[in-house]
Amino acid sequence: MADELILVVDDGQENREFVVDYVLKQNGYRAITAKDGMECMDMIAQHHPDLILLDYQMPRMNGIDVLKAMNDRGITTPVILMTFYGSEEIAIEVYRLGVRDYIRKPFTIEEMLFAIERSLNDVRLRQEKEALTERVIASNRELQFRLQELNILYSIGKSVTALTELPQLLPRIVDAAVKLTNAEEGFLYLTSGSGTRMICQAIKRHGNPRAEWLSQEIDDRVAARVVETKQPIIVTPEGAKSGRLLATAAAPLVIRDRVIGVLGVRNVSGRAQAFTRHDSALLSALTDYAAIALENSRNYEALRVRKEHEKAKIRTMFQRFVPPRVVDLILEHPEQVQLGGKRQEISILFADIRGYSAYSENLPPEAVVAMLNDYLSLAANVVLSYGGTLDKYLGDGIMAIFNAPEVQENHVSQAAQAALMLQTAAREMSAQRQDPLAFGIGLHVGEAVVGYVGTDMAINYTAIGDVVNVAKRLQEAAKPGQILVEEAFAHRLNANGGAQLQSIGSITAKNRTKPIEVYELLAQTTL
Repeated sequence: MADELILVVDDGQENREFVVDYVLKQNGYRAITAKDGMECMDMIAQHHPDLILLDYQMPRMNGIDVLKAMNDRGITTPVILMTFYGSEEIAIEVYRLGVRDYIRKPFTIEEMLFAIERSLNDVRLRQEKEALTERVIASNRELQFRLQELNILYSIGKSVTALTELPQLLPRIVDAAVKLTNAEEGFLYLTSGSGTRMICQAIKRHGNPRAEWLSQEIDDRVAARVVETKQPIIVTPEGAKSGRLLATAAAPLVIRDRVIGVLGVRNVSGRAQAFTRHDSALLSALTDYAAIALENSRNYEALRVRKEHEKAKIRTMFQRFVPPRVVDLILEHPEQVQLGGKRQEISILFADIRGYSAYSENLPPEAVVAMLNDYLSLAANVVLSYGGTLDKYLGDGIMAIFNAPEVQENHVSQAAQAALMLQTAAREMSAQRQDPLAFGIGLHVGEAVVGYVGTDMAINYTAIGDVVNVAKRLQEAAKPGQILVEEAFAHRLNANGGAQLQSIGSITAKNRTKPIEVYELLAQTTL
C-alpha cells in the first residue's frame, strides 16, 4: 500500500532531492518538501501529509521546535527524525515529543524505507480500526433507528404490535378494531393455501367482553370479496340480503401486494348504526399495523437468528482491534460508549520484543511481519488467557490491563502469572523458530483513570496515569527474558505468598523526582 503523501523537511536541497527521487517516488509515494521548520508548519496545514521526514538541525525553526509546535496545535501526524547528531539525550527528547522513529544520517535507501513502512503501518492499522469503529457505530445507530421506528409503530397500534404469539396477538387486534369503530362484533380471518380458503383465527361475539382465539374454516362472501378486490368494503343494513339487520365493514391485511387476511367488524342488533367511511378508514389504518405485526410474528425467529449472526460477525471483526471484553460492552450497551473514565486500581503489563531491530534488519518485510504476528499473537493469547485486557499494540510490543473493564480480585497475581507464562512461551517459540528474540516485560500496580479516550469520531479504551508510565519505564529497562516490577507490585505479590523476587536496586525515570525501586520477578507458585 503506497500513494501516501510524505513531507520531507530538510534545509539541504541534496538531501531533499535524494529522499524524494530515490526513496519516495521510486516506491510509489507522493512527496512534498520544505526547507525549514516554518515552511514545514505551513505545508502541514495546507496538505495534511500522512508522514513527515523531519531534519533535526534547520534554520529559523529546528526539528525540536517543529515537534513542540505540532504538539501545541494537536497535530498527530507521525514523524521520523533525521539527524547527523544522534545521541541518547536527543532520542529521549524527540520520542517524548511524539516522534515515531529516529534515523541517523547518512542512511541507506533500505533503512529509510523500513522506517517509513513501519511508521505508516501503524497509521494504516489505526485508520482501519477507526473505519471499523465507524461502521460498528453506524450499525448500532441504524439498529437504534429501526427500534425507534418500531416503538412509534407500537404506540400507534396501542400495544397491538407488541405481541408475537398469535393466540394473544390476533384477539387483541380484533378487540382494537371493535373499540375503534364502536362495533358489536369483530373477526379476523387469515388466508390459507392459495388464498381461496379462509380460517377464522379470532372473533368477538356480541355480548362477550373480549375476543377469543380459535381456528375454524369460514365461508364469508364479504371477506371473499375483500380478498378478491384488495379493497375495504362497507355493507349497510339495507344492502344486507339476510332478514337479520346486519352492518359490516371489512378491510384487507396486505403485505407486499399480497392479501394475507381480512379484519372486519359487524353490528347485529336493531339499534346498531351503519358503518361510515370514517370507520372504514380507521379499520384500514389498523389493518396496516396488524399486517405488519402478523408478518413480524412469522419472521421473528428468522430475524433473531440473523441479528445474532451479524452480532457475532461484528464481534469477530472488531476484536482484532479492540479488547474482547470492551467489544461485548459496546454491543450489549452501545449507549455507554462515551468519552471519559473512572479512577480505579489496575495492574499494567508492558512487553516488548528484544533484538527485534537487529534481527529484522536483513529480513524481507514479509518475514518481519510473519515474525511480529507470531510473537504478538503469542503475547495477546497469554494475556487474554489470564483475564487481561489487551489495550494496544505498540510497534513490536503490547500494553495490557488487568482489573478492567471487569473486576479481578487477584489481578496483581494474574498479571505476574501472565508475564511468567509469556516468557516461558516466548523461549519455546524462539527455540522453534531458531531466532534470538525474547520479551522484556515491565509490571506495575496502582490507580489510573480507565475508560474511553479520544474524540466523538474515534475512541479507544485505555488507562491513563503514572502507573502506566512506570510500567513502561520498567519494560524499557528490562533485559531480554527479564520481568521487572516496582516495589509496590513486589510487596503485593509477597503478601499473597509464593513469589520469588530479586532486588536489582533503583533506576531513575524521566520526569520523576524519586528513583524507582526495582525487583526482578523470577517465579510465582500461587494465584
